[in-house]
Amino acid sequence: MTDLTKLTLAAALDGLKAKQFSSREITQDFVSAIEGARVLNAFVVETPEKALAMADASDAKLAKGTGGRLEGAPLGIKDLYCTKGVRTTACSGILGEFTPTYESTVTQNLWNEGAVMLGKLNMDEFAMGSSNETSKFGNVINPWRRDGDNQGLTPGGSSGGSAASVAADLCLAATASDTGGSIRQPAAFTGTVGIKPTYGRASRYGMVAFASSLDQAGPIAKTVEDSAILLEVMCSHDAKDSTSLDVATPDWRSDVTKGVKDMRIGIPKEYRLDGLSDEMNALWDQGIAWLKAAGAEIVEISLPHTKYALPAYYIVAPAEASSNLARYDGMRYGARVEGNNLAQTYEGTRASGFGKEVQRRLLIGTYVLSSGYYDAYYLRAQKVRTKILNDFVDAFESCDAVLTPTCPSPAFAFGEKSGDPVEMYLNDVFTVTANLAGLPGISVPAGLSKSGLPLGLQVIGKALDETACFRVGGELERAAGFVTKPGRWW
Repeated sequence: MTDLTKLTLAAALDGLKAKQFSSREITQDFVSAIEGARVLNAFVVETPEKALAMADASDAKLAKGTGGRLEGAPLGIKDLYCTKGVRTTACSGILGEFTPTYESTVTQNLWNEGAVMLGKLNMDEFAMGSSNETSKFGNVINPWRRDGDNQGLTPGGSSGGSAASVAADLCLAATASDTGGSIRQPAAFTGTVGIKPTYGRASRYGMVAFASSLDQAGPIAKTVEDSAILLEVMCSHDAKDSTSLDVATPDWRSDVTKGVKDMRIGIPKEYRLDGLSDEMNALWDQGIAWLKAAGAEIVEISLPHTKYALPAYYIVAPAEASSNLARYDGMRYGARVEGNNLAQTYEGTRASGFGKEVQRRLLIGTYVLSSGYYDAYYLRAQKVRTKILNDFVDAFESCDAVLTPTCPSPAFAFGEKSGDPVEMYLNDVFTVTANLAGLPGISVPAGLSKSGLPLGLQVIGKALDETACFRVGGELERAAGFVTKPGRWW
């Protein structure tokens, strides 16, 4: 493996444009790196022949000086995005060997700008999970390890394959998706940068649905600048998605270096939770100090309905999932378990096709939507969601962005929390509010835990103000100077 795989997306694009190396050369290096890192289980489909063919096409364009914004850049694609002619299963048994005949809007945007596809990335089944332990294809292993400990750690979820592949230099950057923190939490666990844009910025067409009012596409990348480059291409208005916003995509890359002078940064007092580790509290205080030193004004804000965010999320998301996943019945596509009659076929297919975590959430969702419980649970959760949004609207009258931890703790070992679903769900305590309110949020690596694992800080912006996320995120990145990489053990 050469140093080409260690390049940032920005540096790789510059090198390709300057003809310092070809797309075929860097793509071949990534193909070799992926082959040598299969123990991480980050990729569920490798597409080396397709990647090299796309790289050759990019080299032809680069030779003529006609390349797109991502021309020749090798990327990984989360298995949630439909890719024409390449198996897409959302890492669930129920989709079998489903191979789409169409392309998702987000991935089509990438190919239109010359990106190269290395393969499909592992994830929690149907994006339901915080540790990448629910995938049909097995756990993704975090390339990071605790100091003096060889125990396998989770890369976070659901975008665990995306985060692990970027952290281990198996791609320049990766697509991911975020329903309750599935971009930001894995980014925090792997020392990478992940941003969830405002709901509606990126099209959901061709993304396998989990919870339609919460799902949003976004990138995981090595730097804040790289995440801005990729997000600019991923976002677009799309008539095929009724929730897609018809708004211009700004030049976010230029925002990364603008600093935070005269910005007001809100610190929510409700986020000082009992379960927050001392080292995470200390890093949060350090982040506040960095921003203050850079010219930002720090203001305390209140988000009083924060304590209801997790319960509301775990009613709304399963309810929408139970509706979205009703289509998987073994009739039209995907896996099928034959029964003696139609009901047995449905039951057998869904019982064998869905994993335990997906079944648990579907049962919860069906229950809260059922007659007699709809008002008590789902309707009440939607009212709480409105109150959480209003909390942010009120808070943003006195600040431009909100700074919080991304997660309560660093990455944990497999099995440490999966036995207790409630403890596992608490991983999303700082991230779900942005999904419920439809706001942009970015996670930036800012330090190491006592055990040598990365810790992330989160910035939440106003609706359609990703600029604030990139400005604050860029400042945190410069101040933290986080350049540590996981030691290569695989």
